Amino acid sequence: MRPPTSRPPSPRGRLALSSLPAGLVVTALAVSALTATPAAATGATGDDFSVAELPDGGYRVTLELDEPLPVRDAVPELAVDGQVLGWAQESPDGLSLTLDTADVSVLDAADVDVAWNGLVPGTEVASRRAATQAPQVLTAESAEVLTADPATPGPYGVERLDYDLGDTATTLSGLGAGTLPVELRAAVYAPVGARGPRPVVVFLHGRHSACYNPVTRQSNNTNWPCATGFLPIDSHLGYTETAEALTTHGYVVVSVSANGINAKDAGNTDDNGGLARGELVMQHLDLLEGWSQVRGTPGGRHPLAGRLDLRNVGLMGHSRGGEGVVEAALLNADRSAPYGIRAVLPLAPVDFGRPTLPDVPMAVLLPYCDGDVSNQQGQHFYDDTRYATDDDVLRSSVMLMGTNHNFFNTEWTPGATIFPANDDWSASTDEVCGGAVPSTRLSAAEQRAVGTAWMAGFFRMVQGGETQFLPLFDGSNATVPSVGDAAAFAQAQQAGSRRVDVAPLERPEPGVSVTGFDLGAYCYSIASRVAAGDVPCSSTSSTSKVPHWTPATFATSVPTSPVLRLQWSEASTDPVVTAALDAGERNVRRYDALTFRVARDEAAVGDVDLDVTVTDGRGRSATVSVADLGPALDPFPASTNTNNGRNLLGKTWLRTVRVPTASLRGVTLTDVRSVSVRPATPTGGVYLSDIAFDTPTVGRGGPTDLAQLSIVDTTVTEGDGPGTATMAVTFDEPLLTDATVNVQTAASGSSNAGQVPLGASVLTIPAGATSAQVQVPLVGNTTDNTDSLRYKVTLSSPVGAVVGDGFGWLTVLDDDLPPA
Repeated sequence: MRPPTSRPPSPRGRLALSSLPAGLVVTALAVSALTATPAAATGATGDDFSVAELPDGGYRVTLELDEPLPVRDAVPELAVDGQVLGWAQESPDGLSLTLDTADVSVLDAADVDVAWNGLVPGTEVASRRAATQAPQVLTAESAEVLTADPATPGPYGVERLDYDLGDTATTLSGLGAGTLPVELRAAVYAPVGARGPRPVVVFLHGRHSACYNPVTRQSNNTNWPCATGFLPIDSHLGYTETAEALTTHGYVVVSVSANGINAKDAGNTDDNGGLARGELVMQHLDLLEGWSQVRGTPGGRHPLAGRLDLRNVGLMGHSRGGEGVVEAALLNADRSAPYGIRAVLPLAPVDFGRPTLPDVPMAVLLPYCDGDVSNQQGQHFYDDTRYATDDDVLRSSVMLMGTNHNFFNTEWTPGATIFPANDDWSASTDEVCGGAVPSTRLSAAEQRAVGTAWMAGFFRMVQGGETQFLPLFDGSNATVPSVGDAAAFAQAQQAGSRRVDVAPLERPEPGVSVTGFDLGAYCYSIASRVAAGDVPCSSTSSTSKVPHWTPATFATSVPTSPVLRLQWSEASTDPVVTAALDAGERNVRRYDALTFRVARDEAAVGDVDLDVTVTDGRGRSATVSVADLGPALDPFPASTNTNNGRNLLGKTWLRTVRVPTASLRGVTLTDVRSVSVRPATPTGGVYLSDIAFDTPTVGRGGPTDLAQLSIVDTTVTEGDGPGTATMAVTFDEPLLTDATVNVQTAASGSSNAGQVPLGASVLTIPAGATSAQVQVPLVGNTTDNTDSLRYKVTLSSPVGAVVGDGFGWLTVLDDDLPPA
């Protein structure tokens, strides 16, 4: 690690829920440690499923499939009699799914189905809205059109310097414990005639079938290397348009193949392949570093020698690749001599474990019509990192209207590739994301143009210092000519040195009052995931409609995205939120705008608007309505149709509102005392977050200096009664500040641990600490059993630190003698 320079967490930072006790030693909810006897086949059975009792008192549900699951980036789940119980372990051949649960009702199961993102395909009734909420199409008609366009070719030509070291060139510790070989293969796009070392951008594709048969058109994702008669699918060649747009402006783009991981991650990883993908990126950077330094070797000078600036690296990861590049950035930060990873862009990403990525400029791109990772869980990368530390970088999340999951990649697009491909948005008649008119859905070519604009624009902005592209990411919702009428909406947190946080609105705090509303409360998560007495942000079971609050696969009980929820009616009495500025914050003259994030409440009907008032020390004020500033409180388009029976649309997603300080006429900007928010419509409801004054800027980031926390695998004996198991949390360096990390415990009777959430708590660690402990309660017995039990413990969403190895296994061994 580099010498520590990080700052302490903001005093206005992460929510500390009263229902989640904090302490140096965290105690998970009680789990049974009764050591195992073989599972008894005493439960329900069907033509394609079985339910068996587990020795720890739980039950194992197994679903047999007629054909392998479709290869998706989302994780499969199981639903029993229509109730989704959690994520399921996929067998290596893709022909069975297994889930362990404590729900005794599964013993009477009549039906077991595959589910995705909390919904069973084909079972949800299509949405029917009132006439006041007819389908609408959000467009870019009022957006500022930038004169600079990232898609405009630059002065350089493009040469290809691809490399291929073979299908079995390396192994990765995160894949099969380093026993399974994968390829080292990449397409390299280099600028012709560009002098000196050039910035490097690495692309990592997501989870698609690894192989196909060119005769039968059958795809295969269970063999690597490909089986006889099958050839690799070149997913890494699918971003050529974006790669060339960057290369003509002097960037070297390296798009790497990850087929070997895709073929093996289902049954051979703890984390669905996130660590392995990060390791793969790092191995490619190591190769590039070696080639860049080659001089006068017997084979001659390498074509990349002297052409790569590995102090200025950007990473783009699509889907599971999005989580992979976040993991790569964290792995890089843990090196003694890290590469200069300056920019990370997760595209339609998964986020299974909720790590954070502070100190690196980041833009999360979310496709509104995503039919694969439809719950848009990658939004957590933005939400969780906002107050993870007081860093000095731009952070953005952008909703790309009319785009689906697959079509950013030509090799995943029917008609643009020779390989088997599909439209992940399956409802072709859907009036929003299907083929009906009017529709926000873009053609495949239009979608790639959008991808090129925002991806190339981000890397040129961050790595190249081209700040003319900031309005694409800073919440201004600008657009560029190359994307036509395509619309995009952004939320943004500016760099800490150009921002003052007035009220994050994640929890009650001094200086913030909320009065007069029918509901004025801090909420988090969805209704099924909050502690008794707490306020949920959403009551929906369709988490695809609420990206901020979708549960993470490996941290299902950890609270998500706390905000202030407000509802009002004509009976409300002078409802208002007032946030006072501290004495040292009142001079806001140097900031460009007052900003906040806002979305209409999911229960709101009809027009919803807010008035925002800024008041100075002499009582003078200026007021502006949100509606006058843009469409942030307009509903996102919903549909009367569904995607394969899944109602995914009408999403609730916060957008940034910017109130220019220059528009606050009559207010003394050197002495601003308060910001107030009042309803401007008789009835309505909103979610409100992150009130600040700021000036858009990229800031300068790099590998984070925060300590990395890792949990150590532990084996214990069960004992004869109540007890605890102690698991160590190690740090790669002492903590500079107080830190917190969420701890999720889940249990299973096999290596398929994780389906039964047993609770989450917060581990609080003081500055200067070099280690910590997690205590897991156990209940031993005196009965001889034959098997061990395994418990999966996950670290997630830290503040003041980052996650290293966030997945630990607690193995509980039987210690009783057999009967005499």
